[in-house]
Amino acid sequence: MSWIDLQHLLLEQHPTTVAGPEPLTHAELAQQALSFAAGLQIKNIQQIAVHLLDAGDLAIALLGAWRAGVKVVLPADLQEHTRQRLTTQVDTWITTREQLQALFAQALAPAALDLDAGLLVLSTSGSSGEPKLITKTLRQLSNELCVLEELWGKDLGGCAVLGSVITQHIYGLLFRLLWPLCAGRYLLRLPLPFPEDIQQASLSCLASHSGFAWVASPALLKRMGENLDWSALRAVRKVFSSGGPLPTEAAELQEQRLQQRPVEIYGSSETGGVAWRQADSLWQALPGVQLTLNADSALRVDSPWLAQGQSEQTADAAELFADGRFALLGRLDRIIKLEEKRISLPFLEQKLCLHEWVSEVRLGVVAEGRASLGALLVLSVAGVYALRNQGRRAVTQDLREYLKDFCEPLALPRRWRFIEQLPLNAQGKLPQAEVERQLLLARTKLPLIVKQQQVGDEWLLDLQVPVDLAFFSGHFPTAPVVPGVVQVDWALSLAQQLLSLPPRFCGMEVLKFQQLLRPGDAVKLTLSFDQARSKLHFSYGMADARCSSGRILLGPLDV
Repeated sequence: MSWIDLQHLLLEQHPTTVAGPEPLTHAELAQQALSFAAGLQIKNIQQIAVHLLDAGDLAIALLGAWRAGVKVVLPADLQEHTRQRLTTQVDTWITTREQLQALFAQALAPAALDLDAGLLVLSTSGSSGEPKLITKTLRQLSNELCVLEELWGKDLGGCAVLGSVITQHIYGLLFRLLWPLCAGRYLLRLPLPFPEDIQQASLSCLASHSGFAWVASPALLKRMGENLDWSALRAVRKVFSSGGPLPTEAAELQEQRLQQRPVEIYGSSETGGVAWRQADSLWQALPGVQLTLNADSALRVDSPWLAQGQSEQTADAAELFADGRFALLGRLDRIIKLEEKRISLPFLEQKLCLHEWVSEVRLGVVAEGRASLGALLVLSVAGVYALRNQGRRAVTQDLREYLKDFCEPLALPRRWRFIEQLPLNAQGKLPQAEVERQLLLARTKLPLIVKQQQVGDEWLLDLQVPVDLAFFSGHFPTAPVVPGVVQVDWALSLAQQLLSLPPRFCGMEVLKFQQLLRPGDAVKLTLSFDQARSKLHFSYGMADARCSSGRILLGPLDV
């Protein structure tokens, strides 16, 4: 593969395509970027905020702004508080293609980009506090891109690059956009957030390319199901993952399916990439990265993609080994005080994750009444089995008993929320404020809707019974099942959202309950409405077994 340094992307061109609904050649991308640069200069714009889902549009905005010497801020999201925080710092916002193209003017001449200008501002995830703005020079980006190509360029060759992460953040920006652009690799404009999207896009890419690389996240890799064509997906050259650690069981499962483990990247907006690992629990520093520990055993990073002469002190506790590899031991900035006692949340989370019932967990402070800890916890398969057969109280008591060996009684979580997956944000992070907000939410009373479709006169819904359904507590404490009245209520409530139904409940007919619905069960709900008889038919089933069914009689409101 030929390589074009970042600074020369508007001077030289690859015979490559930014693919999507509207394919964009490198030449077209450069021309539109130069047109955008001209418009920015005419308007005397000095700093812009850009949030674009389309990688092609983002490339135009970035290269055009950098050609014009304009600083680009990439906000983490478009929430109102984010806009308010940045409103005095930027001259305009670019969030749609129409806003981008509205600034096009007679194109400037191609020119090299200024590598030493601080023209990119990234926003941190805010996972450990208020989001910060991090200014980068193009030289910092360029140095890191060269190392990525040095490490994995030969393995990737001329493959296509697919991504399930957005390009708004440092990981997606480098791996899904700037690296493929510099290397001349075919890349897709839009992210592919679902496994089925990756499957379809990979088959399309294989028709014209020797393989593909996948820029993924731990959140998606943990959700990859069995219903994919894994033999075809084995054409993947590399799977990259970043944003958080990939659980061992998920990495092992991907190795079985793809015959290779994902390459995990450790880093941050502040540091850029720091290290990687693939078939090892220990991390290997990227070429050129120098690591030391401070007095608190937290990593300090020196690298060619930090500001010259500067290093970055992280809050990640680590253990360095003689061969240069290291183990991460958790965040030091998530240490709290309860009743004057210091408690390390990462330490307790690590210990909980060693329990066979726990897949993932995040701890937070519940400030209702006397402050205490709460646990937002994803149960393992064994954990769900224990919940189904012993009940919620027995599971939480066992977990508290297990933790007693590692902490004082006041650090034992008093509130437990069992969830199907951690509510990660677009950066694959879980801000501490969100953990604590989730802990205050009431336990759900509704099923999880996995999929819904209409076939003829019927609606077919794939549902999952939440593992922490509120109704389980009294029905029954040691053997939780979904009450029959709840199943009827779910059927009626979901049908009211999908069908035009009379508003008044008039009774039930042929109600049958044949098989229990338990925590974590995947169930199919079939709904149809007999207009002539004003009857809603419903049926719940798992595999080939019917769980329950009946008819709900409906009528108009009384006059």
